[in-house]
Amino acid sequence: MTHKLLTVGIIGTVTAALCCFTAFLPWLLGGLGLSGALGYVYRDDVLLPMLAFFIAMTGYALWRRRRAR
Repeated sequence: MTHKLLTVGIIGTVTAALCCFTAFLPWLLGGLGLSGALGYVYRDDVLLPMLAFFIAMTGYALWRRRRAR
């Protein structure tokens, strides 16, 4: 369980960081034909809490992993 939680946390953190700090999301959604969703999804009031959530998830998974040893 901890390994899956850590994997999801790291992937989510990297994805949210890419979307916050680069123009990765418009390229991705434009390539998929979903560029109309950019008005809601590409806002910082959505991406920054997602980034904080995934960083917290990664930290929690690392804490549980260390505690289990």
